[in-house]
Amino acid sequence: MFTNQLALDASAAIRLIETALAPGADVPLRDAMLYAVQGGKGLRAFLVREGARLHGVGDLAGHAAAAIEAVHAYSLVHDDLPAMDDDDLRRGQPTVHRKWDEATAILTGDALQSLAFELVCEPGSGVSDAARANLALTLAQAAGARGMVLGQALDIAAETGPPLDLDAITTLQAGKTGALITWSACAGPRIAGDDISALRAYGDALGLAFQIADDVLDATGDAATVGKAVGKDADAGKATFVSLLGLDGARARAHDLVENACDALTDYGSSADTLKEAARFVIARDK
Repeated sequence: MFTNQLALDASAAIRLIETALAPGADVPLRDAMLYAVQGGKGLRAFLVREGARLHGVGDLAGHAAAAIEAVHAYSLVHDDLPAMDDDDLRRGQPTVHRKWDEATAILTGDALQSLAFELVCEPGSGVSDAARANLALTLAQAAGARGMVLGQALDIAAETGPPLDLDAITTLQAGKTGALITWSACAGPRIAGDDISALRAYGDALGLAFQIADDVLDATGDAATVGKAVGKDADAGKATFVSLLGLDGARARAHDLVENACDALTDYGSSADTLKEAARFVIARDK
């Protein structure tokens, strides 16, 4: 069952991160890093490992799965900072800068990002030299100024610029949310040295559906269930898929994207059923 596998893959990624973080100096950095990676869904780790299982290299995907969870956690820690979204709650717990302080949160994000590349480049992972180099290069592209960070920058710019239209929101979220999800989906075939085109199409559609579902939750959910502040985009007057398409339109668009994601996996037959279940989960979740 998908949800069981999701939990197993998430736990395995966190254990590997914990193992990689040997006790160090008497500062809160290690504790803050472990705190930051706890409590998430682990979807990105699952996508890495399920894509790898689909390509016969599931046993080699652990380090890449842990790496993407570290990058994702770093992005959330920095996104929550006062200079960015200024949030007090993340995954149902105080944000890192609230539990500790801003300097610790900045350093925690920095260290998690560095740890991700340490993990993905780990020579003891069993992944070939060429595949590890490719994973590191593409992760840098997905996480940086061509991907997630670019999306964050566009999001900040939109706060003071003219309202964004649907194409602009789609481009923004393809970076901010989608780039890391697509990388996760493609990691398995990259480890195996296989063609990534089907899983890239799956990841692109899934990432956008995930963000639309987030926009719906921001408009309809409550903080206690979602685990973070809701309604902030509407309060700030920011354009979202919901504000541009309406609730029904946004839900319909997310549904169509999930169907596109599933269709991209046709050539894998029933072997991809778990990935299809994951896509449907993305728009059915309540947090």
